[in-house]
Amino acid sequence: MYPFFYKFLGEIFMNKIYKHFLRMVALLLGLALLIFILAYFSPIDPVQAYLVQDINITPEQVANLKEHWGLNKPMYQQFFHWLFSILQGDFGISRLYHAPVLRIVKEAFLNSFILMMISWIFSGILGFILGSLAAFYHESKIDKIIRWYSYTLVSVPANVMGLILLIIFGVWFKIFPVGLSTPVGILSQNVTFLQKLHHFILPCLTLTFLGIAYATMHTRRLMITVLNSDYVLFAKARGDNLWQIFRKHVFKNSVIPVTIVQFAGFGELFGGSALAESVFAYHGLGSVMIQAGLKGDLPLLLGTALISSLFVFCGNMTADILSELLDPRIAKEEALNE
Repeated sequence: MYPFFYKFLGEIFMNKIYKHFLRMVALLLGLALLIFILAYFSPIDPVQAYLVQDINITPEQVANLKEHWGLNKPMYQQFFHWLFSILQGDFGISRLYHAPVLRIVKEAFLNSFILMMISWIFSGILGFILGSLAAFYHESKIDKIIRWYSYTLVSVPANVMGLILLIIFGVWFKIFPVGLSTPVGILSQNVTFLQKLHHFILPCLTLTFLGIAYATMHTRRLMITVLNSDYVLFAKARGDNLWQIFRKHVFKNSVIPVTIVQFAGFGELFGGSALAESVFAYHGLGSVMIQAGLKGDLPLLLGTALISSLFVFCGNMTADILSELLDPRIAKEEALNE
């Protein structure tokens, strides 16, 4: 019985991963085509954005530059040339940085990944603690204060939160630098860990404060549902104290759904990271993508868009698969529907 059961589950999840893979390929192709269309009809001229203002250049030189970049070809030819190059592992050369796109994306993604993951972990832990307090002291002053904090921060965009922290801690108190990921005038290989950490704290605090609000709201809602369940009410009637109820019933029935929601929030996390990076001029994937879009650097824009979409998709896929692994009822329902 058990081998058949595990084999059955294995087939279900392999089919699930296969379907996710097909969706991912379709998503990336559709996204790349959409970016190509928008960039092709964009009012931003890549040549003029690339050149320094007031530079003397002849129309023949502009035409030669467009021919060198392949901008004189029809859009479908440009798209398929880029697509075939991607399949061969060639993401092209960035017009803005004069370097391979893959190298730029790798460096920027590493910075963004560290920033997002650390803020994701801290916001999840602190949000779970605050949400637990709000749920256990439902409708008390503690709950009202935590709800006010959460509702306020949820409505604040990441760039506004970044500006507030920058003004307070960077301009007024001068505790942290006002921008960049490393000190000015120092070679990257000579930058120490403490210097990087000094520039890292404000962007990380920005994402953490905003992430705490979302995690708190989800945790509070889930825990209130668990606290009103029959088995918790029975535990209260049996005389269990709050710590026993939390340890035996509430924690294990709420930490998994909260973790799944955290994974599903990767899209919001990346969007907030892009805004925070632009405020602090932090060299990450979001800020590089914004610069590539403003400067008409299509190879770099496509490379950053694909990697960021892949990151968000993997987060959503992880949340979907975890929800089925940890709650077999979902997998059973989907299998019956199919």
